[in-house]
Amino acid sequence: MVMALLAAVTAAADESPNARQARRIFNQAYDKVFGEQGSKLRYDVNIVGIYKTHGVITMKGKKQRFTDERVDAWNDGQTAYMVYRKKKTVEIHAANSDKKDKYSGRFKFSLDDFTYHIADDPEGLLITLKQQKKAKGSIKEVKALIDRHTFAPIRLRIKVAFFWTTVKISDFASGGIRDDVFVFPRSKYASGYKFVDKRNSKR
Repeated sequence: MVMALLAAVTAAADESPNARQARRIFNQAYDKVFGEQGSKLRYDVNIVGIYKTHGVITMKGKKQRFTDERVDAWNDGQTAYMVYRKKKTVEIHAANSDKKDKYSGRFKFSLDDFTYHIADDPEGLLITLKQQKKAKGSIKEVKALIDRHTFAPIRLRIKVAFFWTTVKISDFASGGIRDDVFVFPRSKYASGYKFVDKRNSKR
């Protein structure tokens, strides 16, 4: 989910000087998170006070490793393993399947859906993305707060339909990510865990 939230923006916006500046600075922040060097961060998610979670995610290309209160997950770019600790179950999914995360599908949209604007904020630089009238994506607005010096992400607020999701980001680091971080340690769960292969499941 959290990658879908964070990756929720790059688009063409070559209208005003402000929009061009917003696009340029946002792209630099985006590259710090999703560039080839990889990144790691802690996230705290709050969906209108109804759903809250927190965890740590590491990303590099199509690979991911994250952990939260319920799940430990590894995605090596081809296969994703979701370890549900309480249920002692390991679900196996295709790496790009939305089924491994019930929230990720809600945060998809066209890259050209938005207009961009940048403004000073007491905490950094605030880049606002607003959905254009003819866009059909579910995300209506994004407010991305970034550090004014390093361009590291600080906070995202994402409006889907009529509600807002807030993602606070901390302990951010870009680069120095080893590939072995994304390899599922199968032997650790060989005993006492049930494996469920959902790669060919329609549900």
